This record gives sequence, C-alpha cells and structure tokens, in this order.
Amino acid sequence: MKKLAVYCGASLGKDSAVVTATKKLGQYLAMNHIDLVYGGGRVGLMGILANQVLDLGGNVYGIIPNQLADRGAALERLTDLTIVENMSVRKQKMLDLSDGCLALPGGPGTLEEIIEAFSWARLGNNNNPCVFYNIDGYYDELKKMFDTMTAHGYLTKEDRQKLLFSDSLEVIFDFMNNYIPPKIRKY
Repeated sequence: MKKLAVYCGASLGKDSAVVTATKKLGQYLAMNHIDLVYGGGRVGLMGILANQVLDLGGNVYGIIPNQLADRGAALERLTDLTIVENMSVRKQKMLDLSDGCLALPGGPGTLEEIIEAFSWARLGNNNNPCVFYNIDGYYDELKKMFDTMTAHGYLTKEDRQKLLFSDSLEVIFDFMNNYIPPKIRKY
C-alpha cells in the first residue's frame, strides 16, 4: 500500500472520537509512508487529516473540482493539488492514484464516493480494496444493509467479504494488504 484514497467530509461532525480517529489515521499514514489521496479540502475532517499527514512529514495529493476550488475550499500547502473539471473526474483520478479506498464517517458525498468505488470493483473497474472506518459504530446500519443485500441475493457472499467495516487500523491495513479483487461476473 503506497497511496490511500480517503473519503471524508468537509464537516467535523459532532463526535470528538471521529476527530481523534482521523488524527490517528493521519499519524498511521505518515509513520508508515503511505501517501494520502483525498478531495483537496482545507476544512472539516478533510483538513484535519491532510494537515496531520503533512505536519508529520507525509505526502498528500488533493484532487478538487474547480467549483470548490473557486469557493476557497482547497488546502494550498499540499504535496500536489490538482484542480479538475468536476466530481466525476475527481473520483476517477482518486481511484487511479490510489491503492486502496477508505471512508471516514461523513455525509452523502462520502458515502456516494466509497459506494461507487466498491461498485466499480465488482465491475472490474477498480482493483482497490474498499473499507469503512467504522468509528464508534457510525457505519453499523450500513453494514447491516450490505448484509441484507447479501441475504436477499443482490450481493454475493464472496463479494460481501470484499468490503470491510472496522474500527481498527491494524485490521483495516491487514485487509488491504491481503486483498484480492472480486472475480468479474460473467453473464
């Protein structure tokens, strides 16, 4: 694992444990020489994570759509800041640059980006492992939904095992380092 795409919000949320875990993730990335690839923002969890990695000597690659950069949302001190045309280009570029995908707690944008990455993995368009950093059980209900999809036959058991929900960085990076992409469905 050389570069990790992290999806997270431009908001801090209300749970201080999430801020603490975000800083812990930043420390882990910097100490293990794993570059951060993220949405390029300077506020919320995005800003906390990127600044933590940078403050500890790590590399951070931000990809931000021009509409957000024009509003002043970009963190300028990054190793590399790429301004792209729109969110679709950003999502593709983040996948292209990274070796894994991780979602911190966040809102609809965070959820949409990690779900798309997992969906693309099932289609053969993303070989990166996808993980939900399940701090304080934030993603418990979503985990149940994926289990329900599997129980109802909309997601295979094999593919369900390719999506991890965990609050342990050790478990997360062990999963990512041993990940084998899903087999591509044949029709």
